[in-house]
Amino acid sequence: MPQENVPAAPQAVIVMGVSGCGKSSVGEALAQRLGLSFIEGDVLHPESNVAKMAAGTPLTDEDRWPWLSVIGERMADALSRGEGIVVSCSALKTIYRDHLRAATGGRLSFVYLEGSRDLLGRRMGARSGHFMPLALLDSQLATLEVPTGEPGVVTVTIDQPVEGIVADALKGLGA
Repeated sequence: MPQENVPAAPQAVIVMGVSGCGKSSVGEALAQRLGLSFIEGDVLHPESNVAKMAAGTPLTDEDRWPWLSVIGERMADALSRGEGIVVSCSALKTIYRDHLRAATGGRLSFVYLEGSRDLLGRRMGARSGHFMPLALLDSQLATLEVPTGEPGVVTVTIDQPVEGIVADALKGLGA
């Protein structure tokens, strides 16, 4: 697909939300529409984090900080080369999002994928081969500090096909 709506200046975009909201699918499609690279944030977790989550143990802030720093470094590297980038990352707390904003010098937007507990649970239950068990959904929802109203955040509901979510995200991003 040809590039569409490429921003004038390179930007970083994080597609965020709890597990099961569609960060990877939406992030890939959004990156394609913007003509940007995409990084699946989950692949940047250290093995210890993946093992912990696969065992049904929620991550702590201490577990998440090194992972968030790697994501911030990857985005900063892309921006320093004059390239935009889209990354999937849960970014559940305001302090995490602020850390990522600082890593990019503020050149960061978030697309928050919002959905009901019921819809998220159905999506997680239907997928196979993912390390994140359905049992951790409630801990993620409890940890989530909803970003609506923060600067640079576009909130998109997930009760529609990926194409609709991406179209709403692009509109919200002004792209």
